[in-house]
Amino acid sequence: MKQRIIFLDIDGTLTQPGTNKPPDSAVRAIAQARKEGHLVFLCTGRNYDMLRPLLRYDFDGVIASMGGYIVCQGKVIYDCPMTESQRCRAMEVLEKNKVFRTVECMDGAYTDEGLKEFLRSHGAEGNNSELLRWRKQIEKELHILPMEEYKGQPVYKILVMSLSQEQLTEPKQVLENEFFFCMQEKNTDGFINGEIVNRKFDKGKGIRRVCEYLHIPIENSIAFGDSMNDREMIETAGLGICMENAGAGLRKCADDICPSVQNDGIYRAFLKYCLIHEKDFLPEKSLL
Repeated sequence: MKQRIIFLDIDGTLTQPGTNKPPDSAVRAIAQARKEGHLVFLCTGRNYDMLRPLLRYDFDGVIASMGGYIVCQGKVIYDCPMTESQRCRAMEVLEKNKVFRTVECMDGAYTDEGLKEFLRSHGAEGNNSELLRWRKQIEKELHILPMEEYKGQPVYKILVMSLSQEQLTEPKQVLENEFFFCMQEKNTDGFINGEIVNRKFDKGKGIRRVCEYLHIPIENSIAFGDSMNDREMIETAGLGICMENAGAGLRKCADDICPSVQNDGIYRAFLKYCLIHEKDFLPEKSLL
């Protein structure tokens, strides 16, 4: 059997947005796939600190912060925070244009005053898993600290939210040579949210770095995602699968679509692509 390397986004893919508990079907499927000799990695926009609740499950490694920090089989193989100059320019131009900022560091995230209320007002249920994640995490106070407590720690990426596209015009002019603006599909309320990510990395580049490090052909990789910040991983992997809750933009990029996390999508896709076998997996009747 050909060994596969599997990359899983978290929010909206492995878990419901803003939660840290995968369905039992996914946990069991991942464990069985690893017993079959496949490798399973998390590949997420979350910073490493936000991954800790999920690391109690067994994975072969982590691509965190959109590819800015990679751990492979217990070893850090890539670590690329912003330079001091990059961080200062980004923070200044975003503040000038009244864009809400959340900086993600190794030890947690720090957010502008007012963002919590903004998310309560605009973070309605829908397909925007990144927005739902932030709303729920801020409401639960999961290491999302006020910006006044930020002390200049290295930043891997910046989450941005604004009321209009125009507020991002100058930040893009100043930063686009070095940073990619990974924006989610426009919310029905009209506001904009997304991430500013160093062009040196993204989830797709992260997959390539892991495959090269492990000497695994890229065509043996499978990626699962649900939002536009998963686009590069879906396009890079040998097989790119998006969840049925994904937006139209990501669906166009995917090789296949699987059921949502609520409908045991990871388990069903693992079974479809022979990463696990029903006779070995012994699923509960509800999964049949």
